[in-house]
Amino acid sequence: MMHGMSAGGPRKLKPGTVRRVIATFRPYKAQALATAVTVVVAVLLGLLPPWFLQIIIDQGLTRKDLHIVTVYSIWTIVATVAASALTLLYGYWSVLIGQRIMVDLRNNLFDHLQGMSLRFFTSTKTGEIQSRLISDVAGVQTAVSDAATNTLSNLALVVTTIAAMLFFDWRLTLLSVGVVPLFALVGAKVGGWAQRIRRGTQEQTAELNALMQETLSVSGVLLTKTSGRKDLVTQKFRSENAKLAEWQIKGQVVNYVFFGLMRMIFSLVPALVYWLAGWLMARGDQSITVGVLVAFTALQSRLFFPLTGLMSAQVEIMGSMALFERIFDYLDMRQDITDRPGAIALEPSQVRGEVRFENVSFRYDDETDAHTLNGIDFVAEPGQLVALVGPSGAGKTTLTYLIPRLYDVNEGSVKIDGIDVRDIKLESLGKLVGAVTQETYLVHTTIKENLRYAKPDATDEEIVEACKAAAIHDHIAGLENGYDTVVGERGYKLSGGEKQRIAIARAILKNPRILILDEATSALDTRSERMIQASLGRLMKGRTTFAIAHRLSTILAADQILVMDKGRIVERGRHEELLALGGLYSRLYHEQFEREPESALEETDAPSLMAPASELA
Repeated sequence: MMHGMSAGGPRKLKPGTVRRVIATFRPYKAQALATAVTVVVAVLLGLLPPWFLQIIIDQGLTRKDLHIVTVYSIWTIVATVAASALTLLYGYWSVLIGQRIMVDLRNNLFDHLQGMSLRFFTSTKTGEIQSRLISDVAGVQTAVSDAATNTLSNLALVVTTIAAMLFFDWRLTLLSVGVVPLFALVGAKVGGWAQRIRRGTQEQTAELNALMQETLSVSGVLLTKTSGRKDLVTQKFRSENAKLAEWQIKGQVVNYVFFGLMRMIFSLVPALVYWLAGWLMARGDQSITVGVLVAFTALQSRLFFPLTGLMSAQVEIMGSMALFERIFDYLDMRQDITDRPGAIALEPSQVRGEVRFENVSFRYDDETDAHTLNGIDFVAEPGQLVALVGPSGAGKTTLTYLIPRLYDVNEGSVKIDGIDVRDIKLESLGKLVGAVTQETYLVHTTIKENLRYAKPDATDEEIVEACKAAAIHDHIAGLENGYDTVVGERGYKLSGGEKQRIAIARAILKNPRILILDEATSALDTRSERMIQASLGRLMKGRTTFAIAHRLSTILAADQILVMDKGRIVERGRHEELLALGGLYSRLYHEQFEREPESALEETDAPSLMAPASELA
């Protein structure tokens, strides 16, 4: 097993990793300095008891002087208690600094990930992201909280203890410190193994986290149960779990090997020291007394423990460096959607809502030449309803992603009121554009808090009015806890129609200038859809709206219909004009829309939607 661990050799650290780790302490350098001073004082106090012990034996016990024994015993107690108190103090400070650095790391990593584009999240497992944010940061906590302080403490202990040992006898000291190179050799070898094992363990932990995220979510459990493949998922979990166990076994073996060697050295060296002292005393050397030997032995044990701590810290720090590198890997990822220099902030009241696509081309993978969108040109006037129609995969949703800059165009430009969206601050753009999508996402909290995602300072009255407009208030009021009802993970305690009506209420609360409706009523039954058509009409009034629709009522209400196929706009116009062309729209109409009963359209509670949206303004 040990051979297997060393086969690949320890991975070399990237240049600058150690410097970046040290830089994490910079905001807390005053506290770190105070901790270091306290460590040194505590170490110096710890040197006093062995010296007092030598005096107690040689000047007190051998001469039967109770006064000396009493006085120096009291001083020994005082020094020991003071050193212990200072040890507790610097231990607390080191934990406090370490935890604050952990908070900074998590905050910086989370903020950086929030700035990544959708491209990153669609190509990275959620479990992997969570592992970096939680497991990796937690993994370096010991190194930051304890290793730095312990290393300083142990280093100070070694230096001061060797100095004190030299004071008593240089020959015994020379024998004792002769094992230091052996300590260093063992620590370096084991540290190399630990670094590789720590990285492997964390990478496998990320794999297991990703698998659990996928299979133990509500969606994952539903897939497993409805497909009847519990055995497949279970086998996959057992396989990944076994791989993690293998890495953890290797880590434990490294610990046992390291501490086993240290224990062996502890047992051998004192015996050698006693033999040398006995040999010198037998030859008549008067410089070594019983008190000197007892004090030296006490110092010797004081030397070996910090030496072990230094070697253990070496193993821990080398292992933690692998985790720091994984964290830095994410922090170094380029954010491809950022504010341009000089980007402006726009308030919704300043925006009319004109949206213009000028020769826009876009592809998801920059390494391929295949465009998802190609040569898109159109203008949506303020307050217009633009319906996007086309077969699956035509690029309709992708087109809407470019308006709020979920992705950036490869060629051309998207403009709002003549301003390129890349020249508008992202925070400002987020306020201008609202969306109601087919897959409504609700977080595991109350209905009220889900609605406040749109407007954090919304009053209860505003929330109720928005829900009334979305025809969901009566249902919420009928729940046992009303607006304080917890919706469950991804809102699974609510039906699809209820979730979408909450999403529409959220959009009403946000009050954006530009609205995107991506199959916004697809999860609603006929009655629910009729209830919500009027609220959608009010929501769209005065706003530029893009609707990806498979319902004839929405298409008939559009000021312009853009028919898309294979990433291009192949037809555009009003319903009657496009039918007359006899092209793709006509075919889609006869295949999908013609079957909608005219009576359903006539019975809707929102007949105004049958007129162009621009006429509603």
